[in-house]
Order: sequence, then structure tokens, then C-alpha cells
Amino acid sequence: MDDAIRNDAQDGSIAQLHKAMARQECSATSLCEAALHRIASLDRAGPTLRSVIEINPDAPAIAEALDRERRQSGPRGALHGIPVLVKDSLDTADRMMTTAGSLALVGNIARRDAFVVERLRQAGAVLLGKTNMSEWGYMRSTRACSGWSSRGGQVRNPYVLDRSPLGSSSGSAVAVAAGLCVAAIGAEVDGSIVRPASSNSIVGLKPTVGLISRTGVIGVADPQDTAGPMARSVADVAALLNVLTGHDPGDPITAEGARRAAADYRVFLDPAALQGARLGVARECFGQHEGTDAVIEQAIAQLRQLGAVIVDPVRASALPFFGDLELELFRYGLKHSVNRYLQSHPLAPVRSLEELIRFNRDHAAAVMPYFQQEFLEQAQTRGDLHDPACQQVMAELRRLSRAGGIDRALREHQLDAIIAPTEGSPPFVIDPLVGDHILPGGCSTPPAVAGYPHITVPAGYVQGLPVGLSFFAGAWQEGKLLGYAHAFEQATRHRRPPSFLPTLGAGTPQQRGSL
Repeated sequence: MDDAIRNDAQDGSIAQLHKAMARQECSATSLCEAALHRIASLDRAGPTLRSVIEINPDAPAIAEALDRERRQSGPRGALHGIPVLVKDSLDTADRMMTTAGSLALVGNIARRDAFVVERLRQAGAVLLGKTNMSEWGYMRSTRACSGWSSRGGQVRNPYVLDRSPLGSSSGSAVAVAAGLCVAAIGAEVDGSIVRPASSNSIVGLKPTVGLISRTGVIGVADPQDTAGPMARSVADVAALLNVLTGHDPGDPITAEGARRAAADYRVFLDPAALQGARLGVARECFGQHEGTDAVIEQAIAQLRQLGAVIVDPVRASALPFFGDLELELFRYGLKHSVNRYLQSHPLAPVRSLEELIRFNRDHAAAVMPYFQQEFLEQAQTRGDLHDPACQQVMAELRRLSRAGGIDRALREHQLDAIIAPTEGSPPFVIDPLVGDHILPGGCSTPPAVAGYPHITVPAGYVQGLPVGLSFFAGAWQEGKLLGYAHAFEQATRHRRPPSFLPTLGAGTPQQRGSL
């Protein structure tokens, strides 16, 4: 295989690859072959990242058909022939399974694509396969391990292999970071797009809830669930977002999203977008790790140099990550979401949350070697989202995150957006037996609970471990956030590819980075 094509598939942006295909320097087929080769050498062998849970056996044929179509009638658009992976919680009506990482759903073949998968196919993307994830969106146990699933095993961070990829869209983030695909689709209820994106030095966008359809996506809690794009650059995220938005009659909330969506999010990618932007620093998200804080302080100084007006401090929210109120919503929401999904998929081996819990008990050695399923069992005791107790929880969460949080901060300080470290610390050591060591800093919860947009962009490294900078704002402000993130990204160029170091301290000082 030509080295130039292999490098294009590994490092090229959507726009660069689109131009290369137009010049006949590569093709959908050659890009697909290069991506599959890299998956075989890095994900299945070599550092063994385990980020791809299943390969699409039809990917080469899809790529060949798209090449024929290009020759006959030209490209469909910017994604024509681009290799993309999707999270294992998204339905694909093909020969691949949708399992949410669970052995209980092995054999589950969807009868129709998730709406976002349908949009990708229509745009000409080559669907390479499914990405591994934290089983059931991290919601099986109260001490789950990010990136671990009973079906796919443990996803590994490509920067330092014994460090967490964070979750639950861990496989999507790692695959993008390691160049196994050009872009990927993740899904989030709280942090599942932005936290793995930050911890793997890529760009991740959690959009406003309602901008992207949830039809055909195994979720956790409807009020906060959304799919979203993940890529190595803000421009690629914007290109993906153009494709993913649209009204889906199967998800009525997208009617407003379709009205609010920009015609082309790439028009916001202005290197001068930060000039005069008022950005509030959410100081409650700092203070958990001196290395992360130092990287973000440097980023704040760079934002000032780029013309932003920094308002420091502001308080975006008092909501803790996975606090008691939010977890209670997840218990109701998970029961509702799992039962709805399983009952609408006749090929699913289990047909309810109750049956899922029973399957896990019957196959405990394979399914639960490290941690149990107490969160699923707690969810089984709850009602559904219409239960008055759940409605009360939802109302209080929205009050705290919106009127008492983000909306208040934006209004009182006349802000365009709020900034903070995405994650409270650099990625911690993987420990499936004890679970994740998550420090309480970071900022995924306020915009997640509010249903507001949130983008993370690489900001630097601590001893070779990635740190992301977050921008979030009010509903439907994706364009503005993309502009700010793009301006920061283009001026700083912090992201560098992973070195696959076996553990912290290995490699050269340049590979490790510094405080």
C-alpha cells in the first residue's frame, strides 16, 4: 500500500481527503483499505487498543460503489468516501450487531439504521464499523471502568496505554486519535463525548439536545441524551455536524432543532472569532490537579492574546458530576430507555431490563468479572420518566443547571460562552477491579443537565497525557462555540498524534510533554 495514502488516511482532514480524491491521488477504496490495515495493526495487534468492537464486512464494497458513483456523477458532498466509525449504541441495518458493549445483546441486528447513520450513508460516508464503549453507557455499576465492556474488553488510551480512555464513547475517541478513521460518532448523557475527546486529544461536540436525532440510539436518559461528532479538528466536527442535523419524525424534539440548525456550520470557522468574545471562567471546575490547572491557565492567557475578554471568575453551576439528583434521573431514564429499545428490536436476545439483569446473573463469569450490575438493579425498582418523582427530579435539575446556573452566569456577566477544563485531571490509571478514579473537577455536568452545547478542543499535555479546554453556552449556540474552538485550535496547534507509550515515564521528554 502506498505510504502517502496510508498517511492521508491516518492524518488527513475531511477537506484534504476530499481534494485528494478529486485529484485522483486516493480513493474511497484506498482510504478504506488503509483504515482497515491500521485497525488490524494497532487495534487488533500492536498496542491492542480494542477501540473497534466490530468491522463492517461490507465496508470495502461500499467504498468501491462510492468510487464508481464519483466517476459517473461526482461526489455527493464533503463526506463522500470518508471512513467513519460509529459507537456500538447506534443501530445499523446491515450485518453488524448493536450491543452497547453487552454480551446480552450479541446477535441483535437492527432492522433499520439509526437516523444519524442513515444521514451518514446518504452523505456518502464509508461506515467502517462500530466502536467499543463503556458497557450500557457506563450505567451498569456504581463503580464501572471507563472503556470496558463484556463484549469488547478494555479500550486503551493511545497516548499512555495503561491510562483510561474515559467514557463512554471511549472507542470512538481512541479510534479518531489513533488514526483508525477520519471521524467518529459518539453519544452522551453526561460527559460521554467531551470527556473521552479531551482525554484522547481530539475535538468532541455535545450538541444541544434536539439538534441531532436519538432514534435508533441506545440511550440513558432522554432529557440529556444526544449523539455527536468527534474528529481531530474543529473543521471536521463542523462538516460532520452539517450531515447529522435534520428533522426526524421519530424524534419530535428535532423539529425545533431543524429550525435552529445552521445551513452550514463551516461558515463559523473564523480565525478571528475570539476577537471581543466575552468568556467567563468557571472556577468551580478547577483545583483538582495542578497540571491540568496549569495547562488551562496557559490556554486562558492564549485566549486573551487572541482578543477574548476574560471574565474571571464566574460560577456556571453547583451541580457535581454524577451527583445524587442526576443519578436518580438516570435510574428512571435507563429503565425507560432500555425497555423501549429492547421491545422495539425483535431480534434482541433479551427483551426487557428485567431479562437483561437475569442474563447477566446467569453469565456472571463472562459479564461481571470485575464489577457488578447494581445500577441496573436499582433502575429496575424505579418507574418510568413520567413518574411524578422523576418529573420532580427533572424540574430541579433543569432549574439548577439553567436558571440557577448557565443562564444566570451568561446574563449577569454578559457572556458569549463559559470556559473550563473539560476534565478535572489528566487520565488516571485503568483499574477495572476498583473502578475509575474520577476527581470532582471538570465541566461536563452543567451543559449536559441543561441540554446545552459543549465543545472540547486540545489544550496541551501533562507528562504526555492530554488536557482539553471546554467552551459551552446556551441552547443552539453550536456555531459560536465552533468558531471560538477553531480560532483557539488554529492559533495554538496543541494537538499532536499519540506515541503509544506503555506507561507514564516511558519515551522521550518531547513525547511526555511537561507541566
